[in-house]
Amino acid sequence: MQEYALLMLRVYLQLCHKWWKWVPSMINLDINQRTILEGRYLRRDEDGEVVETPEGMFRRVAAAVAEAETRFGADAKTAGAWAERFYALMAGLEFLPNSPTLINAGREAGQLSACFVLPLEDSIEAIFETLKNTALIHKSGGGTGFDFSRLRPHGDPVRSTGGVASGPVSFMRIFNAATEEVKQGGVRRGANMGVLRADHPDVFEFITCKEEEGAFRNFNISVAATDAFFEALERDGELPLVFHDKVYRTIPARQVFEAAVTHAHANGEPGVLFLDAINRGNPTPALGAIEATNPCGEQPLLPHESCNLGSINLVKMVSSKEIDWDRLRRVVREAIRFLDNVVEINSFPVPEIAAATRRTRKVGLGVMGWADMLYRLGIPYDSTAALGLAEELVSFIRDEARAASRELAAQRGTFPAWRSSVYYPDLPLRNASLITIAPTGSISGIAGVSSGIEPVFALSYTRTIFDGKRLLVIDKAFLEYLDTSVPEVQKQGVLSTVYLTGGLAGVETLPPESKKVFKTALEISPEWHLKMQAAFQKYTDNAVSKTINLPRTAAPAEVAEIFLQAHALGLKGLTVYRAGSREEQPLTPPANCRPCLFE
Repeated sequence: MQEYALLMLRVYLQLCHKWWKWVPSMINLDINQRTILEGRYLRRDEDGEVVETPEGMFRRVAAAVAEAETRFGADAKTAGAWAERFYALMAGLEFLPNSPTLINAGREAGQLSACFVLPLEDSIEAIFETLKNTALIHKSGGGTGFDFSRLRPHGDPVRSTGGVASGPVSFMRIFNAATEEVKQGGVRRGANMGVLRADHPDVFEFITCKEEEGAFRNFNISVAATDAFFEALERDGELPLVFHDKVYRTIPARQVFEAAVTHAHANGEPGVLFLDAINRGNPTPALGAIEATNPCGEQPLLPHESCNLGSINLVKMVSSKEIDWDRLRRVVREAIRFLDNVVEINSFPVPEIAAATRRTRKVGLGVMGWADMLYRLGIPYDSTAALGLAEELVSFIRDEARAASRELAAQRGTFPAWRSSVYYPDLPLRNASLITIAPTGSISGIAGVSSGIEPVFALSYTRTIFDGKRLLVIDKAFLEYLDTSVPEVQKQGVLSTVYLTGGLAGVETLPPESKKVFKTALEISPEWHLKMQAAFQKYTDNAVSKTINLPRTAAPAEVAEIFLQAHALGLKGLTVYRAGSREEQPLTPPANCRPCLFE
């Protein structure tokens, strides 16, 4: 019966694919959204020509994900009905899964997860086995994170050869070079997160490894710090630099902290991971401690685990300047089912990843369009009202996600490691983790909304995407405000300023209340950036991807204060970025960039 249902669903998929290939696109997308889709997501023929419409892509993904229903006893009609619901969920831009799912679902590659953490043990054989697995992950569209802290420091003797160790950073260089040569899914380079503990003997070499712009371009790097590190810092105490219980030297903790601050101020890296906060949120501590995250830091994972992500478009949850909580409830529950199905049908690169992922069945449901939602509701990002709404929203999403996962557990069984989890015995869940706030760079571009929970970078800016192509982005929520609330003669003057400067500084024709609402990232103080991240982290299982934007004039002392406040607030990690601290930036102010629309 199951085989028959699966056969009927595949016939349905083939018919949909043949039909939608020839139907002109009916989803209302602008040129930026279509450019992103055509560049990375839509299927191409052997000559490189796009042969899939956005509808066709969503049909392909929906039908592939709905195949999981047949594995749990659904007949073809029921599975087809879920395929229709998943299609409507994506085509309506209410929810989008991570990029590998959109690219690979229903295609031969079949690897659908974005986030992986791989182990690194201190032997050549283990290191190069991990390098091989990394290449397989990058080839299929995933990103990888590693803790390099288990590798012996530079200059340490190697008994088996009589030589000396080259250290973690030298092996990072090998991983970086390999990543450079392997394009994800044939459309982009891979991404890595390199982590090193603050008490590793090579921590200073690690902190400075990206000092020269362009070095380790395929790595984000983060120093992993414990509560003990910050306690030593607070009392101006000593920090032993240790490997395998051997103390190599003892230094003031502030030396490591100041080095990290100096380089983060200079070019945005390293970021910081707060290890103890991460492991306080570890749902399965019996399986081991978490030591690393995915490339953007929002998904802490055990070695060999992967996680598939997806995000709710919050702009679609606003109706008549109010949140449609019933619609949000439906979207959350359908999205959790969708993501659990992805775990089921996923084609994992190696058996160890398949086993670890299915043991915990972690998924990461997040949001995008938060800043645009606030624009539509008329609430300033840097306000107590926004913080209160953030907590209300994410707690609602978490509760509904848990309700959906609990229902799935009743139907399909709990995740296999449930009896070893913090949820046993009171909360039977299908998934060990449910909520992740990702940066949503590409999928928020497809949805045409602001990314993740970040403030709007600028009301008008240019965005560099694949192959150096640049897009002019104008915030749609702001345009809607102008269309509905500003007389035409004033609107043109406001738009002229926004096109040139990216913001409302100098605009005198708008009410002060509106100018408070339509602030952009650099107009919001670091304190409010941190408060917003903390508000979302409070009800987020995993972590929150967040960049604290700083003006060019910010001093290193401001970066130091941000790191200290982030630890005090219980965050799991963060990155700072001072405007202009790198020559290459994916987002740039709009001045003199209007001609770049079709570059």
